[in-house]
Amino acid sequence: MTEGNFVDYVKMYVTSGNGGKGSSHLHREKFIEKGGPDGGDGGRGGHVILKGNSNLWTLLHLKFKKHIRAGHGDHGGSSRSFGADGEDVYVEVPLGTVVRDTESNEVIFEITEHNEEKIIAKGGKGGLGNWHFRTSTNQTPRYAQPGMPLEEKYITLELKVLADVGLVGFPNAGKSTLLSVITSAKPKIADYEFTTLKPNLGIVQYRDFQTFVVADIPGIIEGAAEGRGLGHYFLRHIERNSILLFLIPADADDIKKQYDILLDELRRYNPEMLDKDRIIAISKCDMLDDELKAELKEELDNELPIPYLFISSVAQQGLTELKDVLWKMLNN
Repeated sequence: MTEGNFVDYVKMYVTSGNGGKGSSHLHREKFIEKGGPDGGDGGRGGHVILKGNSNLWTLLHLKFKKHIRAGHGDHGGSSRSFGADGEDVYVEVPLGTVVRDTESNEVIFEITEHNEEKIIAKGGKGGLGNWHFRTSTNQTPRYAQPGMPLEEKYITLELKVLADVGLVGFPNAGKSTLLSVITSAKPKIADYEFTTLKPNLGIVQYRDFQTFVVADIPGIIEGAAEGRGLGHYFLRHIERNSILLFLIPADADDIKKQYDILLDELRRYNPEMLDKDRIIAISKCDMLDDELKAELKEELDNELPIPYLFISSVAQQGLTELKDVLWKMLNN
């Protein structure tokens, strides 16, 4: 998936259908002058329904669909014939889509399962025909109910990527390079910061045809929780990952300090993220000789509170061990 095709934020206007009017018809036919009321009910207005689709990974198909309208219910007729219901409109969204009211910014619901359906705009109920209002004292009611009006809303769809492993690190830490090596994804890679502006997803082919999904998140900087850099735009994508893989380059001035800064940004954004399993990968370790690696390992054994390992995406070092560790963590 190219960067331009990843759409994770869409605003739209949705409106359901009006309910049809009930009929106030009185039965008439040859030799029957006063046959009594026989007006049918109006049809229900169409709903606007959001439906989960596990085959979708982005909101790209909704990028230019700013208005969604369901059909109106038909009016009731004579001989107690009911009006047809308005046509429902189904809007398919990827799993992990959060639906908000645009005006209040309140979460209405979220779609997390395949084929899960939620009504976002309910169609108006059809009005009752005059046949329902006949009584012993009013045998020819000449009135019927109007249909209920439609619902209209401005909504915002936000996609939170559903992936097993989320890559967390500062800009230019080598996240995109790692993703391109262990999966078939082709993210943009360059030697400047914020090369990645939108999340990239890749599927890791593990042993015995088993797979898991890795998400490359744009780099974090200090203050991201308050919106600095790309801020909230991408931090929400980490919320759904089962494992957080912190990627810190071997040539960093202070590996422990970088880890603490990254962890603090996640805590300030959402403290629940600290409950996730975490592991650190020291990237670009091909720049270290055996002596430097041994010194660094001795230092990190005393400083880092979570497991870590050395990898090099370019030199293909430590990647099999990394997959084994991630797979074991996922299945525990």
